Amino acid sequence: MVRPAAKREAVAGLREQFQMSERRACSVIEADRKMIRYRSRRPPETELRARLRELANERRRFGYRRLFILLRREGEPSGINRIHRLYREEGLMVRKRKSRRRASGLRAPSLSRQSPMPAGRSTSCMTRWPTAGSSGF
Repeated sequence: MVRPAAKREAVAGLREQFQMSERRACSVIEADRKMIRYRSRRPPETELRARLRELANERRRFGYRRLFILLRREGEPSGINRIHRLYREEGLMVRKRKSRRRASGLRAPSLSRQSPMPAGRSTSCMTRWPTAGSSGF
């Protein structure tokens, strides 16, 4: 589904590039002319957007709900739906945490596990040493 803003841009492009009338450009794109002529009356909310962006940069792990609580504490009367809409429009997202590095491949053998035997000798060919109670040799 194409958003109205994209359709407005497409109609403007057709009119400019091919010198089409608005009526013909709307019929080509299958857009309603009232939708193309619509101009929002909503105020731009630049101060709130700037404060929301500033808080999001300070607290990178906070989503729109926690930022809403911070703004509410500062005295902002806006509701959570407006904050969520502005949060999306500003392209803000919670930064993902980097995953921990995991060991890959083989590890180097630790020094504590190496046997005290010289290379090439095994324990099977070693003779037993006499103990205090046994008769050796």
